[in-house]
Amino acid sequence: MEHKIGIIMNGVTGRMGTNQHLMRSIVAIIQQGGVKLGNGDTIMPDPVLVGRNQAKLDELSKMSGVTKTTTDLDSVMNDPYYTVYFDAQTTGRRADAVKQAVKAGKHVYCEKPVSVDTQTALDLFELCEEAGVKHGVVQDKLWLPGLRKLKRLIENDFFGEILSVRGEFGYWVFEGHSVPAQRPSWNYRKEDDGGIIVDMLCHWRYVLDNIFGKVKAVSCLGATHIKERIDESGKPYTCTADDAAYATFELEGDVIAHFNSSWTVRVRRDDLLTLQVDGTKGSAVAGLRECYIQHYGNTPKPVWNPDIVQPIDFYGGWSKVPEQEHFDNAFKVQWELFLKHVVLDEPFPWNMKEGAKGIQLAEKGLESWEKRCWVDIPEL
Repeated sequence: MEHKIGIIMNGVTGRMGTNQHLMRSIVAIIQQGGVKLGNGDTIMPDPVLVGRNQAKLDELSKMSGVTKTTTDLDSVMNDPYYTVYFDAQTTGRRADAVKQAVKAGKHVYCEKPVSVDTQTALDLFELCEEAGVKHGVVQDKLWLPGLRKLKRLIENDFFGEILSVRGEFGYWVFEGHSVPAQRPSWNYRKEDDGGIIVDMLCHWRYVLDNIFGKVKAVSCLGATHIKERIDESGKPYTCTADDAAYATFELEGDVIAHFNSSWTVRVRRDDLLTLQVDGTKGSAVAGLRECYIQHYGNTPKPVWNPDIVQPIDFYGGWSKVPEQEHFDNAFKVQWELFLKHVVLDEPFPWNMKEGAKGIQLAEKGLESWEKRCWVDIPEL
């Protein structure tokens, strides 16, 4: 039996919506013949692409093979065939559209941040709960191969007592004066809900909470290192949002985590995101896909002596975690879990409230920066 699910995909003409959610998730699921269920049934997504620019939608339709498009959101919201609403718009537009979808009885799945502030996100959670619709928020990094391998190491007590987590994220985003920028200009305008604290601390919240321990407090310093960039029309604009964040988190279990997030850094590490986890029994460094480990018994014993060439090859003592299972696209994995949640009512803990926790941490990070002090994270 095939369970066909009509999905309103709003805002998929943007970079993330096109690449990760449409092409690498929904289109990939369609091409594989749907989501296979244990009883032999399948779930087949049937999307309609929604946007404000019909020309972009037409181009996206040709690329994806999805034939249904519209610029009239109300028309599909009022169509009972579409039971799921997905939102990948800019953050400021999301809350109103989600409210409209819930009022229309749609299940809701959306990108993060869920909204521009914690209270609005909690209001959306309550709205979904009261309406009895299923709801979820994208928390894709939990299914990255590198982080899945870290999770397996923790489950097998590789680290012993975890002491600290060090995260390095980012790359150089070109300003546009000579080399075109590879991120949209709104990311660097606070008035358009831009800023790396708002963007990335939402990610770090669910990564830390789900893998290492609940976040109890934050100390964060933001910076706007690049003062002027060039927008999509070739005009210079003043950057009003933070393009780098230097944050320390206190986790339950006395674990300390520190994350540097930056769009003004040049990469000399294994990947665009690396996490180093140090424990009493061993350490690991994970990127997006790979993970390297060093056990206590393989740990070298350096002696400080700057007068000689370093005799230890510090990379040589690490072993690559082998591929023990297949890892699919992280966004696609969560999409499949959400579709199973809709059809089979299987558990899906990554809901609107979890999304609100990410916004809460971002807000507390901004508060810490403003006050230049540690800020506690209360339970929601």
